[in-house]
Amino acid sequence: MTYHDRRRFLGLLAGGIATGATMPLPLPHGTTALSPRARFDRLSRAAQDDDEAFWQLVKREFPARPGLAMMNAANLCPSPFVVIDTVTQLTRDIDADVSFQNRSKFGALRNQARQGLATHLGADPSEIAITRNTSEGNNTVVNGVTLGRGDEVLLWDQNHPTNNVSWDVRAERMGFAVKRVTTSAEPKSASELAEVFADALTPRTKVLSFSHVSNVSGIRLPAQQLCRLARERGIMTLVDGAQTFGVLRVNLHEMGCDFYTGSAHKWFVGPKEAGVLFVKEDRIADLWANDVGVGWQGAIRNGAQKFENLGQRDDACLAATGTAAEFHATIGVDRIDKRVKMLATTLIEQLQDRIPGVTFTTPLDPNLRAGVVIFGIPGVDPGDLYNRLYTEFHIAGARRATGVRLCPHLYNTMDEIDRAVSGAAAIGGA
Repeated sequence: MTYHDRRRFLGLLAGGIATGATMPLPLPHGTTALSPRARFDRLSRAAQDDDEAFWQLVKREFPARPGLAMMNAANLCPSPFVVIDTVTQLTRDIDADVSFQNRSKFGALRNQARQGLATHLGADPSEIAITRNTSEGNNTVVNGVTLGRGDEVLLWDQNHPTNNVSWDVRAERMGFAVKRVTTSAEPKSASELAEVFADALTPRTKVLSFSHVSNVSGIRLPAQQLCRLARERGIMTLVDGAQTFGVLRVNLHEMGCDFYTGSAHKWFVGPKEAGVLFVKEDRIADLWANDVGVGWQGAIRNGAQKFENLGQRDDACLAATGTAAEFHATIGVDRIDKRVKMLATTLIEQLQDRIPGVTFTTPLDPNLRAGVVIFGIPGVDPGDLYNRLYTEFHIAGARRATGVRLCPHLYNTMDEIDRAVSGAAAIGGA
């Protein structure tokens, strides 16, 4: 989305868009009446600094319950007020006037959102489809590539089920083979991780499909290196970006993958039930679409839009993905990348300092992880640790088999990291 388009879009929101949407909305607790444009302008001015005060300001852009530290970004993130307001105002606008005339503006808003997503991901707008989530994007590729008997798909055994079990189900119908690789629980380098996949590729391999970052271990695979290995052998690559979209700086043209998927409701802090599917330009024609509906002929003339021919959509949600992209751009994609890595590293180091014998499923090497941190405390049941962190210390994470997963994001502060560590230490008796 260009600067001019953004200003026009935010101006429409600030002005209520249509007569039926001009009624004031009730404000969440502790917030003030700021238009989306005013919020962006305030963030843009503050973004000249990069101290803790700036991140405190970023935190105030989210409707966090007072005292609650949300560290569950690998599963679900809150949206900032600017995204919430966009969805709310546009939904009111639609419900005030469902005419074709009024809704005609949403084609342009969707394309502005597509441009914002493409810029965020280092892709061309024609390569971007706005889906409903990572699962839909993964299944579009799983069901859309042409495979048959004698072909083979290579998977990482830490993939999410929508990029793992989905291949098994399709293989039952089509007759191709599915093979999985297991990486070391304690990898020493990116090269070691890549070597496991390189050794498993065969002349039969047609697709290499893997999670960029594992949600079950926090291991980050060397995506660019793996995509290059596959491309040199004529193998297609699907990268599940559920744990990198919105947190790491990602340039898909540099990565060299054929397909990439992500969800707006995770690290991207976007609207719920929206996602992104990247299809490399020279793969669009050969990938079959799951859904064919009204407007199909127009969809197939517009690149990756053929993969979002899904019937009636939530137009407000789709437009708000562009707002989320602008939110990231205003703060700075590289700045968010650096901040999240700093929070995760600080969390790990403080846990090591405060809790004797603390264990980590996530690699300690920052080059082999991103924002996912999974740790355990000897003698403490993971379920007890997970529940007590929330009920006693107001830290929202996720339970894992080996402990607790905490995923700090741009709306978390260093004080909240300290509180999470202090809570874990108290539970562990340290």
